[in-house]
Amino acid sequence: MKKQEITLAVSGLNNTDNPGPGVPFIRGLKESEEFDVRVIGLVYENLEPGIYMEDLCSRIFQVPYPSSGSDDLIERIEDIHRQENIDVLVPNFDAELYSFMKNEERLLKQGIHTFLPTFQQFQEREKHRLPEFGKKYGIKVPASLNLGSLGQITELEDKFDYPVMVKGQFYDAYLATNKEQVKQAFMNISAKWGFPVIAQEFVSGTEVNVVALGDGQGNTVAAVPMRKQYTTDKGKAWGGITLADEKMMHLTRSLIKQTHWRGGMELELIKTQTGEYYLIEINPRIPAWVYLAVGAGQNIPEALVKLALGMEVKPMHTYKIGKMFVRYSYDMIVDLEKFAAISMNKEI
Repeated sequence: MKKQEITLAVSGLNNTDNPGPGVPFIRGLKESEEFDVRVIGLVYENLEPGIYMEDLCSRIFQVPYPSSGSDDLIERIEDIHRQENIDVLVPNFDAELYSFMKNEERLLKQGIHTFLPTFQQFQEREKHRLPEFGKKYGIKVPASLNLGSLGQITELEDKFDYPVMVKGQFYDAYLATNKEQVKQAFMNISAKWGFPVIAQEFVSGTEVNVVALGDGQGNTVAAVPMRKQYTTDKGKAWGGITLADEKMMHLTRSLIKQTHWRGGMELELIKTQTGEYYLIEINPRIPAWVYLAVGAGQNIPEALVKLALGMEVKPMHTYKIGKMFVRYSYDMIVDLEKFAAISMNKEI
């Protein structure tokens, strides 16, 4: 069968100790049996490792940070589209999703397909709204307090015992065991990600995760659970193993059915010693460990692209249990000319 040729634009090529989903997403799609993919890499920094990986992207373009304004980012995408004729765009950072959701129809009119959560889905699962989200959908969620000033730490101490988790609205999380550590985490996070800073009750147990894909109609197209085997100091998975856990799968399917979730998602859960599950975070996009799902038999990148193009996608119900992934560091030797080109010309 002749494969369908498509041009895919993907962000998130920062394959570092805080990895983005772009590189594993591309790897999964290049294993597709239905698509012959030409990949356009979208980067924010000129040292994102995906820029320099051989045979990963056909072209690389630097784009402005979403903080510079949606119009600047979208106009840059439109300029790239005029050169490359993008069929599908897959953004992979929480901070850029708002700009692309806001301009989804504008991009579609030009032939650029996306498959993103709705504004309501994106907003109601935000970290500072998670307790209300849990009540609405019948999921246990740790209690939390939204901090807008250092003075509220006294209120925090009245509500929670230490330790507590201190989180940014987009990224970063710190475990704080006393008031001084809360203050330091608050200052670090607020300076980088703004307000609110979220203080969340610490729940003891094993962290488990699910990567899933919803079709926007309440159906779960794909879902693979895993347990982290090894983490970095940022809490990012550096190794993991797929699990047989019907309770996690039921929770995932129930959530997607109730919310009519559209697109990729990652559920971060704590499994307590008594077997209860607490939802601590929902990431509204594909996670960086998505290639484990591909290796376990569910090619989620391929399915997401098919949904973006309006193609029929059959739900995937099975996956291989006990499949592991292990990340590693690898030194690439590259010519300075490549670095100079992306730095000066904003494209390669």
